[in-house]
Amino acid sequence: QVQLVESGGGLVQAGESLRLSCVASGGYRINDMGWYRQAPGKERELVATITREGDTTYADSVKGRFTISGDVVKDTVYLQMNSLTPEDTSVYSCNAGVTLSYYGGKYYPEGYEYHYWGQGTQVTVSS
Repeated sequence: QVQLVESGGGLVQAGESLRLSCVASGGYRINDMGWYRQAPGKERELVATITREGDTTYADSVKGRFTISGDVVKDTVYLQMNSLTPEDTSVYSCNAGVTLSYYGGKYYPEGYEYHYWGQGTQVTVSS
């Protein structure tokens, strides 16, 4: 299995910055990694993703403020968050995608795409 260790969350004031880090381990070849967030009572939403090739995707709400980057050798992904607002307050979780040959007791010759999740790190932005 893939283990994800997140760090960098905390309490900041509006307009300040934070950088989240996520380190993956477990020996799997990771295809992509990303950051998601979920506030109390709300559904989990995509923040940003990055593929092994370096392609990135961002939620409209964070474009121009957040930057996702990664180190393929270290299996590490970062999320630089600038100009934070109270609306960014949430639990941010790291995600890593791998291709499995077996899942749920079944064999997948072409592979089964599975995503592991980290425990999440709290980001709180005060006014």
